[in-house]
Formats: sequence, structure tokens, C-alpha cells
Amino acid sequence: MFINNEKSSMELEIFEQPEILENLFRTHVNDNNYILFDIPTDIEKIIFVASGSSYHCARYGADLFGNVAGIEASAIYSSEFLLKAAVPHENTILYVFITQSGETSDTNEALKKAKQLDMRTLAITNKKGSTIWNAADFKIDCCAGEEKSIAATKSLTTQMLCVTLLVLKYAAHKGIDIADYINELKELPDVVKKSLALHDKIKIVAKPLSKYKIIVVTADGISYAIAKEASLKIKETSYICTLSSILGEFMHGHVAVFNNKSAQIHIAVDELSQTAIKNLEKIRKEYKVPLCLIGKQCENVKTDYSINTECSGAVNKSFALVVICQLLALEIAKNLGRNVDKPHGLNKVVK
Repeated sequence: MFINNEKSSMELEIFEQPEILENLFRTHVNDNNYILFDIPTDIEKIIFVASGSSYHCARYGADLFGNVAGIEASAIYSSEFLLKAAVPHENTILYVFITQSGETSDTNEALKKAKQLDMRTLAITNKKGSTIWNAADFKIDCCAGEEKSIAATKSLTTQMLCVTLLVLKYAAHKGIDIADYINELKELPDVVKKSLALHDKIKIVAKPLSKYKIIVVTADGISYAIAKEASLKIKETSYICTLSSILGEFMHGHVAVFNNKSAQIHIAVDELSQTAIKNLEKIRKEYKVPLCLIGKQCENVKTDYSINTECSGAVNKSFALVVICQLLALEIAKNLGRNVDKPHGLNKVVK
């Protein structure tokens, strides 16, 4: 068991996020609310390519492009992209590669493959001068600063903000009014602070969850990207077997895992649909699984634990829930005596 009474780098970096996100916004958005990204404008489709936590950002971005900008977008794992014999290569496609270090090997190889097809490429990375930064046609700096912990926290939320601003840039180009979104993002640092203020409550929830060998994290819609990230964070810091799934799909056979002693976390940025309520209640009735609901609460769903923070807008809500999940993973790992900064067998490519 790892014992260290000092705060971990992971914890310190989680609490740096309000200031870092505020600085990132000011770096990329001027006083006239104009987003300063250099991007190609004749784009009809976006394809995100990434790995790990960066892929979860890509999933979030793909949903956001459709919801906000009305632009078709998809996300694919870098390693999966490399295995495909044929990939989309129309001249109206922009390939967006996301990597914290800029040196993620399969993501860099994926960019090379796209370049060989004469595709236009954009890199979102926290490392200026990295391999992917130099190779991409267009580039966006995450401005997260050095991240010492192996578990991605501030690098992820800065990627998410960069992707959000990229979506808004394209939406504005299409003539969509983005003023409300920009004003919402100006409140983001305070929204994250409210999530951080829930730390003591999250510690209470983490204690019983740390006793389970299997935790299933479910969600619907844009919340699914957050569920995947929550699952990864708990898994890599605590070594608990965590699974993530869209709730509706989970009911098709995967739900049988609840025949083992398990816990469920459900993440909801938006109001729960009637189908989600029905599925959650079915799980409770048939499997007696303890449920932790993170996000929108619902009086029709009985929960054992719940964590929520009120904020304006679904975009800010997404960031709030990501930070809550970071803290939850941190505290579950601490209950188990794990070294969250250096999980066994994992290494960070570039800090």
C-alpha cells in the first residue's frame, strides 16, 4: 500500500484547472469575443483521431459539432485508424488529431497516414514544437502547463475547451450566433470551482465505491464521453475493473455482469429520458446494484449516492462533471492506497 501524506501531483493539477481554463480562454478569444484559431473554412466533415483520454475528448467534440454547429463529425481511435485499409479522404474533410504530449506514437502515425492521402490536418496538443505540432497543417495550443501526474486531468479539460472553441469557430462561420456559448464559457472557471468545492462530499461517496471489484459507468448522448473518461480514471488510478457503456446498449446482454458484486455510476449532463429512468429502475429491481448518479438528479430514480452541481448550460455542465469524476477517481484510489501519480506499468510520454 502506498502511503503519502503530501498532496499528489494529480490532486494539485485538478485544483489548478479554474485558473488554467481562464488563461486558455483569454489566450484564444479576444476582447471582441472573436476566436483566434487559424482553420480551413471549406470543411463539411470533421474526423477526430486520438487515444486514451484524448479520445474521450474527441468523442465529446464529435457530439458537440453535431449538436451546436450542425457539422457531421466522428471520432476514431488512433490505433484503429491505422488498421483500416480505407479511410474517408474527401477534400472537404478536416482530420483533427488530439494528443497531450504531441508524441503519442499511434496518433503521429495516423497523422502521417492522413497526410499521405493529402488530407488537411489540425493538431490539438499541449506541447508546442512536438512531432505532431510540427507536422500538422493547423495547430492549437492547450496551454495546460506541465502535467506531472500520469493521469490526465488539466490536459484533458484544456483539450475539451480547445475543441469547444473549435466547434464555436465553425458554427460562427456558418452564421450561427455563438454569443450565448461564449458568455457561458466565461463562467467556466467559477463552474469548475463549484465542482472542486464538492471535494468533501466526493470523499464520502468514494469510500463505499472503493470496496467494489467491478464498477460500471453508464451514460447517454454527450455524457457517454464523460462516462468513458470516468471509467478510465478509476481504472488507471485504482486498478478496479471498470466498464463504460451507453445505458441502452448495456441492457443488451452486458447487464449480466451485475450478477457479480458490482456498483453502477450513471452520468447525466442532461435530464434523464424516460427510457433511461426505466432502464435504471430495471437494473435496481433485478440486480440490487448500488447506484451513484452524477449530474442531473431525478425523483423517479432511487439512488444510493448522488453528486451534482448546478450551472448554466450543457457545455459548462460537461466540464463540471468531468472534474467531479476526476476527484472521485482520486479519492477511490486514495482509499485503496494507490500511488495516483505513478500507476504501476504506466508511463507518461512527455510531461
